[in-house]
Amino acid sequence: MLSTEEKARYARHFSLSQVGLEGQERLKNSSVLCIGAGGLGSPSSLYLAAAGIGRIGIVDPDVVELSNLQRQILHGQSTLGISKLDSAEARINEINPHVKVEKHACHFTSENALTIAADYDIIIDGTDNFPTRYLSNDVAFFLKKPNIYASIFRFEGQLSVFAPHLGGPCYRCMLPEPPDPGSVPSCAEAGVLGVLPGILGSLQAMEAIKLILGAGTPPLGRLIHYDALSTAFREFQLRRDPECPLCGENPSVTQLIDYQAFCGTPECQVTTPTGPGEISVEQLQEKLNTGFGGILIDVRETWEHEVANIDTARLVPLATFPSMLDELKTMGVDTEILILCKSGMRSARAVEFLFQQGFTNTHNVVGGIDAWHRL
Repeated sequence: MLSTEEKARYARHFSLSQVGLEGQERLKNSSVLCIGAGGLGSPSSLYLAAAGIGRIGIVDPDVVELSNLQRQILHGQSTLGISKLDSAEARINEINPHVKVEKHACHFTSENALTIAADYDIIIDGTDNFPTRYLSNDVAFFLKKPNIYASIFRFEGQLSVFAPHLGGPCYRCMLPEPPDPGSVPSCAEAGVLGVLPGILGSLQAMEAIKLILGAGTPPLGRLIHYDALSTAFREFQLRRDPECPLCGENPSVTQLIDYQAFCGTPECQVTTPTGPGEISVEQLQEKLNTGFGGILIDVRETWEHEVANIDTARLVPLATFPSMLDELKTMGVDTEILILCKSGMRSARAVEFLFQQGFTNTHNVVGGIDAWHRL
C-alpha cells in the first residue's frame, strides 16, 4: 500500500494509464540490481529511485574520485574519498527516502554473482569491461532475469535488453567472442563526453520501469545505437543464435566460468610481475632511485600524461610507438626499456612489439600509472 506521502510524491504517474495506482504499487514491490555506481549506474539508479522502485541493489567496490564527477552524478564534491556505495545511498535517500538501498561493496565475480543477483527482478549492466558484461549476461540467463545492457564510447552509445526467457537473444548471441585484449580502449583511454552515460543510463532505467509495468515494447532482439554528434538513433536487428554457447540448442556454457581468462585479461587486476617481460611499480621505483640507465617510455595519450605522469618518462603514444623503432635500434637491442601506460594493457602490447623486433631487455610496468600512484 502507498502512504499518503507517497501518493502525493507519485501524483504525476497516476494520470498515466500505463502506471496508475496499481502500477505504482508494482514499482514499489519491485527490485533492480545495478552493477556499477558509475557513469551508467548513476542516472539509472537515480531515476529508478525517483520512480519509486522499492529496492535498489548496487554493486561497486570503489571510492569516489575527482575524475568521476564529470559524469557520475550520484556523487559530488562532498563525497570525494568515500565509498561510492555510501555516496549513492545518501543521494538516493535524498531523492526518495522510501527506497531501500542494498549495498554490495565488492567486485561482481563468478563466486558471488548468482548469490547477489538472485534476489532482484531485473539486472542493469552499468559496467565498462567485457569480463563483467559476459558475467552479467550469463547470470541473468541462469536466473531467468532481464539484463538491461548499455555501453558508451566517446560520443556514441548502445542499448539493448537481453532476455532469452522472454524470447530475445543474449549478449553472447550479439558478441560470441570478446575482442582481443587492449584492442578496444576504455573510456579512460578514449574519453567520453560526460552527458552521454546520462542519456544511456536513463534509457536503462526506462526499460526497467517498462518491464516492471508491462508497458510498451522492450528492445528485445534490437540494438539501439545513439550518435550524440549527429543526434541520431539507429536500430540494428539481433537474432537469437541457435549455436550460441549459452542460450543455443546445444549449450557448452552451463555454469559461470572464469571471465577474465575467457576475455584474455587474467592479469587485469594484477600489479605484481607474473612472468618474463614484467616488473612491478616497486621495482620501477627502486630502479629510478638508484640511477636507472635505460629508457622509460609512457605510451598513454598526451591528455593522460598531462593529468598524471612520471617526470623521467618519455611520452610516446601507442599509435606512434612504431615510429621510434629506428631510434631504439641505435641504442642497441639489449638496452633496458621499461614501458608503462594507465594500467598495463597498452604497455604490454608495446613490449610484445619490441620482443618481435628482437629487443630482449624490455619490460612492462604492471599496473601502470594507476599502480604507481598507489605506492
